[in-house]
Amino acid sequence: MTETPAALREAHHADVSGGWLRPAVFGAMDGLVTNIALIAGVGGGGVSPHSIVLTGTAGLVAGAISMGLGEYTSVRSANEQVAAEVAKERRELERHPEAEARELADAWVARGLPRDLAMQVAEAVRRDPEEALRVHVREELGVDPDDQPSPWAAAISSFVFFSLGALIPLLPYLLGATDLWLALAVGGLGLFAAGAVVARFTNRPWWTSGLRQLVLGAAAAGATYLVGSLIEVQGGL
Repeated sequence: MTETPAALREAHHADVSGGWLRPAVFGAMDGLVTNIALIAGVGGGGVSPHSIVLTGTAGLVAGAISMGLGEYTSVRSANEQVAAEVAKERRELERHPEAEARELADAWVARGLPRDLAMQVAEAVRRDPEEALRVHVREELGVDPDDQPSPWAAAISSFVFFSLGALIPLLPYLLGATDLWLALAVGGLGLFAAGAVVARFTNRPWWTSGLRQLVLGAAAAGATYLVGSLIEVQGGL
């Protein structure tokens, strides 16, 4: 059976623009690790299950809002910086088109293109001001001015997936369980599953990605559990 070349297939690459996937993955992982560690810390301090639920819920709400606002501000600031650089490049193309064409040709020559051909292509691109702007921005800044991530998509993805991740270690308590280790085990399963899902987008073995997230989360939970235990011991002296 003859395989169709990837170049002839539509959408043969994954979306790597970072519009929603990055904040979603980061939000879910952060929600899981944050609330697992938070529950382990207060649980290690010997508080009641009710206090653990209260603490975990407060961590979920505060963390989700913080992540959403942070992603919105971060992505919007980055987009504004790109827009400012695009405007600067537009002015340079209007004021010094010949110099900009030579700069573009020099970049292609540095990649191995013959100078005569590089200049011909640069002059051809120069005839269309909007296309020239896009090419110069991609070559000089490494970004596509027409394909910038949405700050709202990033904020909503981060908020929703942080909330879902933070909810997982709370589920046993919300369903009536009172065992700290059961909640931590459920959170660990969530970490492993989240890491395995991420492997689908990175073409890495699912089990290594899952184990990596599990180990990182366990390290955070172990540290906060130790701190909580120490505080309880000191408070009891």
